[in-house]
Amino acid sequence: MTASHPRHRRALAVPAGMALATALAFLPNTAATAAPAHQGAAASDAASLSYVVNVQGGHGAPAHVKKAIAKAGGTIVTSYDKIGVIVVHASDADFAKTIRKTPGVQSAGATRNAPLPSAATTDLGSPKVLSAAEVAEATQEAAEGQDPLQNLQWDLPAIKADKAHEKSLGSSEVTVAVIDTGVDDTHPDIAPNFDRAASVNCVAGKPDTSEGAWRPGAAESPHGTHVAGEIAAAKNGIGMTGVAPGVKVSGIKVSNPDGYFYTEAVVCGFMWAAEHGVDVTNNSYYTDPWYFNCTDDPDQKALVEAVSRATRYAERKGAVNVAAAGNENYDLSSDEITDPSSPNDGTPSDRVIDPSECLDIPTQLPGVVTVASTGAKGLKSSFSNYGLGIIDIAAPGGDSTALQAPAPPATSGLILGTLPGGRWGYMAGTSMASPHVAGVAALIKSRHPYAPPALVKALLYAEADATACTKPYDIDNDGKADAVCEGPKNRNGFYGWGMADALDAVTR
Repeated sequence: MTASHPRHRRALAVPAGMALATALAFLPNTAATAAPAHQGAAASDAASLSYVVNVQGGHGAPAHVKKAIAKAGGTIVTSYDKIGVIVVHASDADFAKTIRKTPGVQSAGATRNAPLPSAATTDLGSPKVLSAAEVAEATQEAAEGQDPLQNLQWDLPAIKADKAHEKSLGSSEVTVAVIDTGVDDTHPDIAPNFDRAASVNCVAGKPDTSEGAWRPGAAESPHGTHVAGEIAAAKNGIGMTGVAPGVKVSGIKVSNPDGYFYTEAVVCGFMWAAEHGVDVTNNSYYTDPWYFNCTDDPDQKALVEAVSRATRYAERKGAVNVAAAGNENYDLSSDEITDPSSPNDGTPSDRVIDPSECLDIPTQLPGVVTVASTGAKGLKSSFSNYGLGIIDIAAPGGDSTALQAPAPPATSGLILGTLPGGRWGYMAGTSMASPHVAGVAALIKSRHPYAPPALVKALLYAEADATACTKPYDIDNDGKADAVCEGPKNRNGFYGWGMADALDAVTR
């Protein structure tokens, strides 16, 4: 099926290419300005493209492959030897085609269509920021024992997180990594739970650990900060409350100043998480520039292989990887989908793809927990992707208030989160659903500290509240079905195993 497709994607109103589980662009835009130098590539790389070269993992890049890369005009940026992924910059448009002929090279491909940027500008969608008056009003109405803005968070009782907090807030020994646009760790709701040692900037494809490198630039998307607050905003008498307000959260920045999540950065992010004791990763994006990566294309095949190796490695090292399903109301289990937006850094065209052969990564990779979004009425969000056998679990991601209005005292059908600069605001998208599940997974890990990822995922699904298909699904009440749900109550295309349950996570 085809859905209207703005350039943003997993969270509503965020920057271009972000796959950020973006999408209902009904929020206002503001202009972005140049980001700090460490967030972009060097100006000398302006005519280059970035590539991944995949070889056998575990032994380092073979000497003859290194020589072949240099001979073909490539410069090695870094090499992830444990998974056999080499990040290369090269200006020769035939670099990938040439290097694929080298013995020992299993696949290779360009990670982008546009030259490497130095410092860039773009339009940036903004969340709906809470005004000082709205904060004051919510604070006056807060119940005893609640953080001041908690009564605006209809999403917490939707997954029984408010009841869970009476039992446990989660363990400070558990860390959730937000692989995203960066996290403002100076926010008063995030600072108490921030894990600096597990935070990094991976935008260039290799780790930058300089102080504050994980933060978004002043003109960059607040998306990662919003997600971090949804997961672990401290229960400290300030602002809002996270799903798991006692666990740690880290920021792994992987989007460049234009808001693109390129393969080399995503691979770096998963590898960093794997090597730094992260228990859960949240991934509210798709890997640019292809919404779906088709394995019959040599470039796209290499991208799938590189990210797959990284996610598998992170899971082997103990991380549960959680990802947003996307916001185009696509049926990911259908025979074909028309993708009008790829490549989003080049010249997109309508291409018909088979979603079983062309994958949204990391969302559709094996082992990754795929999360659909629900609104304040508990129905699939109007924008949320779905699909029998694809969606694993559902959680609140919000919806238009006109379609799914919450019960008072909450006033918005969107999801409240933290924003850079000590602010709070609303966003919506499967980007907002995924961190709810990441938070519940962190609560499970807190209760079962020695549980491997497979067991954490099994408990996550077993404890979910089974939710039957919505039939008919006519979210706008115009008399026409807006999507078709397939499957039984305990495993269907809209809600997977059901709605995430935070209370069961801390009691079972």
